[in-house]
Amino acid sequence: MNPPAPAGRIGLIRPRWAAPPRVHAAFTLRTGGVSTGPYASLNIGAHVGDAAEAVNENRRRVCAHLALAAQPAWVEQVHGIGVLELDRPADAAQQPADAVIARRPGAVCVIQVADCMPVLFAAADGSAVAAAHAGWRGLAAGVLEATVARLGLDPGALAAWIGPAIGPRHFEVGAEVRAAFMSHDAAASAAFVPNARGRWQCDLPALARQRLSALGVGSVVGGEWCTYADPERFFSYRRGGQCGRMAALIWLT
Repeated sequence: MNPPAPAGRIGLIRPRWAAPPRVHAAFTLRTGGVSTGPYASLNIGAHVGDAAEAVNENRRRVCAHLALAAQPAWVEQVHGIGVLELDRPADAAQQPADAVIARRPGAVCVIQVADCMPVLFAAADGSAVAAAHAGWRGLAAGVLEATVARLGLDPGALAAWIGPAIGPRHFEVGAEVRAAFMSHDAAASAAFVPNARGRWQCDLPALARQRLSALGVGSVVGGEWCTYADPERFFSYRRGGQCGRMAALIWLT
């Protein structure tokens, strides 16, 4: 194993959005960890074949770098619409889930991605935060709608941040993917461009913005990063197959 890199080299994207001061969020890049090979170097995914000790050290570094008061809730994700509330005892052991909500200080929501789209939510009054795992299956099935519904707040008082995901130039899909979104809203057609292979280039961030707008979410930003196109900063499953995972985290203080 390569010698540990200094924790200060951990790469992060910090959302610039309309969230109150007690809301904190970050998206980890692939730099600053100890993993090697296709997982180099800050892989936080324990389910992708990387050495357990490397993943544990990477997660420890992230927690230390962000000064987290508690270990993030590393949930099993299945491209569905299940929502876990960290403050509800009945939800404490819920697995799997593709969205996580926190209402108390210190509880850390986290989503793991490597092309799928993370969407973070913050209440304008700082009363709640959430993270949703929105690959095309979860997005089409309604994971954003399920998250907003479980938050139980006025959507107009929510801010949303769309994190790095595979971009439309590199996300080729079949007609069944387009049909899944079109069946929900015909306006989704604007997020699909036909290509020369008889398939479609899909714009996931555009689809997320459509759905968040339909929900009435007050502020939506982000979505400008493509994981596939930037191998120095991002893992990408579609680009490399076997690869690590990045984390989108959000918490309250």
